[in-house]
Amino acid sequence: MQKQHNRGQDGAGIAEVKFDLEPGKKYISRIRSNKPTPIKDLFNRAYDNIHKRTEGNPQRLSDVNWLKENVEFTGELFLGHLRYGTFGGNNISHLHPLVRANNWKTRNLVLAGNFNMTNTSELFKQLVDLGQYPVETSDTITVLEKIGHFLDEENQKLYSEYKQKGLSKKEITNHIVENIDLQTILSDSAKRWDGGYVIGGLVGHGDAFIMRDPNGIRPAFYYADDEVIVAASERPVIQTAFDTRFNEIKEIPPGHALIIKKDGSLNTSRFIEQKPLKACSFERIYFSRGTDKDIYKERKALGSLLTPKILEEINYDLKNTVFSYIPNTASVAFQGMMDQIHLFSTEMIKEKILKHKDDISADMLDSFFKSNPRTESIAVKDAKLRTFITEDNQRNDLVGHVYDVTYGIVKNGVDTLVVLDDSIVRGTTLKQSIIQILDRLHPKKIIIASSAPQIRYPDCYGIDMAKLSDFVAFNAAIELLKDTKQDHIINDVYNKSKAQEKLPMEEITNFVKDIYKPFTASQISEKVGQLVKAKGVEADVKVIYQSIENLHIAIPNHTGDWYFTGNYPTPGGNKVVNQSFINYIEGINSRAY
Repeated sequence: MQKQHNRGQDGAGIAEVKFDLEPGKKYISRIRSNKPTPIKDLFNRAYDNIHKRTEGNPQRLSDVNWLKENVEFTGELFLGHLRYGTFGGNNISHLHPLVRANNWKTRNLVLAGNFNMTNTSELFKQLVDLGQYPVETSDTITVLEKIGHFLDEENQKLYSEYKQKGLSKKEITNHIVENIDLQTILSDSAKRWDGGYVIGGLVGHGDAFIMRDPNGIRPAFYYADDEVIVAASERPVIQTAFDTRFNEIKEIPPGHALIIKKDGSLNTSRFIEQKPLKACSFERIYFSRGTDKDIYKERKALGSLLTPKILEEINYDLKNTVFSYIPNTASVAFQGMMDQIHLFSTEMIKEKILKHKDDISADMLDSFFKSNPRTESIAVKDAKLRTFITEDNQRNDLVGHVYDVTYGIVKNGVDTLVVLDDSIVRGTTLKQSIIQILDRLHPKKIIIASSAPQIRYPDCYGIDMAKLSDFVAFNAAIELLKDTKQDHIINDVYNKSKAQEKLPMEEITNFVKDIYKPFTASQISEKVGQLVKAKGVEADVKVIYQSIENLHIAIPNHTGDWYFTGNYPTPGGNKVVNQSFINYIEGINSRAY
């Protein structure tokens, strides 16, 4: 959990299930925390409980059987979760794992996941049609109750079968434990799910599962040996925590579930028809840790492929250009960019030497090598805050205080500052903080380069960038339509979107693409540069984005690009973007699902 802290800073939770305790003993435990340091708080509370129970009798710390029977979090199955609050509140009820309790061990369900469902209202209606009365309409509760429903049905089916065979109720429980069919339960539960998900679950008797959506949108990896089976959203955290090698860790295939039986046996079973692979590229660019071997190479490639645009924008003038990056997640892409910058510099120096080979001098060589690239630490992040995944009502207060600059290394009115970012989503941090503080260094020009393409459309599968009005690229396109007297397109898109508001999601078309059609990516980038330049900034400001083509060259195996292209992998995506545009026009400040 500590190594996956990047996946959530707003809250955390842990749960355990113990095997084979006598009736009357507590065999499921859970702790959740929304403290400022939730992981630390969780484990402090767990360990404090151990110390209290063993105080005055320290030898009990080595008595495994006594600990299991008397102390929480000394069992066999564990499930941990980290939350990032892009939407919703941050009270305890929003935190995973969730528990669906029952007196039958085989009906208890503990659930945690990395997911968003686009059709929550439909799923809620299905629960009502099944005779349930859910207390919430969130996708988390509907998923929990849907799996819980079919877990109950499987229990009832097996109970009826064994009862007809004359088994006692106690004997029946043991047979259910051995024969419960998780693959069928998950298959029945997921039939109408539309979204991106990795969901982990523990059943009270000791079985467990990790299920991954049919498009492979969200990532999931696992490792197994004679002693442990572990699954996580990222491969490096398993490598670090269990000292394993890259090739020992496997990926859960899309549409499959890793099913772990109480006896330690495991298999990967397909629970739903696999669909075209659309693994999320934004995971690779930004969200996942860059310590994964493949992600590291991909991020370097993103920086490398962006370099020709940057060189063109600085007119190939390395002498009067300073290169830097923000935030820390852009450091690997920056290395890739600087590798290409150094190659260009080397070639330029080599050409000069060859041109003057007959009359070369030490002074001339000194002059040639002065064109070596200048890299500096320009913007320093004072606090470990990720404003992109901070709740809306706090973000604007944060961005002005996150960064500071390094003074005295930029030539006033002469140097160009090139600052590489891994993505530009809202542009809020740029406008309200970064560009203004960079301007204090008095550069001639500020170039913000994004290793990701323009984010134009909502994401609704887990990263949860949900509102069109948040995206600076969208706002730039709207401004361009108005500037060029084409604002009738805005009304046309609204009317088309409104006309299909009540259609089934499978019949909805993404007409928001029409907002961008009249303009090139360069025109939108130019407008973004104007929008993020705050009043009073003296330097010229330019914004450069990665191209879609280079994105797929750098990240060939993760083709999910709907937030860049509008090409959603599921019908629910078109429904979300359609509703999001309607909300934008009608002034409704909420996410579209």
